[in-house]
Amino acid sequence: MFRRIWHYIYTSLLRSWLKWLLRKTTGTCELQRICSGYKPGAMMTTKAEYSLQSSKNKVLRLALETNKENVEKQVDEIMKEKEIKPHSDHLFKANLHICLLQITGYNRLYFCVEDLRKEVFNSDNPKHEAMLLKLWDLLMPTVKLESRITKQWGDIGFQGDDPKTDFRGMGLLGLINLLFFSENYTAESRQVLSHANHPKLGYSYAIVGINLTEMAYSLLKSGALKPHFYNSVPGSPELKDFHQFYCYLAYEFDKFWVAEEPESIMHFNQYREKFHNMVKTHLQDPNVSLTLTVACN
Repeated sequence: MFRRIWHYIYTSLLRSWLKWLLRKTTGTCELQRICSGYKPGAMMTTKAEYSLQSSKNKVLRLALETNKENVEKQVDEIMKEKEIKPHSDHLFKANLHICLLQITGYNRLYFCVEDLRKEVFNSDNPKHEAMLLKLWDLLMPTVKLESRITKQWGDIGFQGDDPKTDFRGMGLLGLINLLFFSENYTAESRQVLSHANHPKLGYSYAIVGINLTEMAYSLLKSGALKPHFYNSVPGSPELKDFHQFYCYLAYEFDKFWVAEEPESIMHFNQYREKFHNMVKTHLQDPNVSLTLTVACN
């Protein structure tokens, strides 16, 4: 309650006064102080984002809605609005450009991920089917799939004879993440599958992978992944960066699960929540960068 009251007092009364005072004493605007006082990364970009969101200036607020192609133009408009001469502060222009690329790129990334999540796996779509069969070949290179609908799918962690029913929650996004991990980290994905097939500590590899896709999606949607992307991607984050984060989750969850040695898969939700909280704690570190440290294939 106290924090809420303080936030209201600061944002509605104190913040404008402090900005005015600092402008008079330093001769620079808030954005200049941010872009000159911090190195590129989450600290700089999150502060710049808050400054733009809180601004009473329409030009500054609209900068958050620009697209990648117009970022340069938007930077020039902000500099004109704030009466900042290009030759007088080269660092400001370069760093503000980075901030806008990251902020607007994160927003676009969410919509791209959401589109994939909404796209239903269609067994009549040759591309969808090809991805699914490729997933099998990458994970089970020495075992031939007897037919498209078969109990063999259980060997890589699907629930039924036809995997398409397991993609309903996360749509095509779940399959693409599983495939990306297998394509780019083939040895690691097979290692994780071998752990998942352990007689005592095993879990459903594909189902858990889809569950981790939901975790990555929810973290992206809530904005919790901003510090990670702002630190690890120097420009606009792309879909491949989201898939890379999924790979981190898949690999790290497997290590976590094996280390915890759960008594039964029936306790999955309990351990999943514990892992989720660990990830969220990491993401609160302004210097966070959650990347899979093994070498890519």
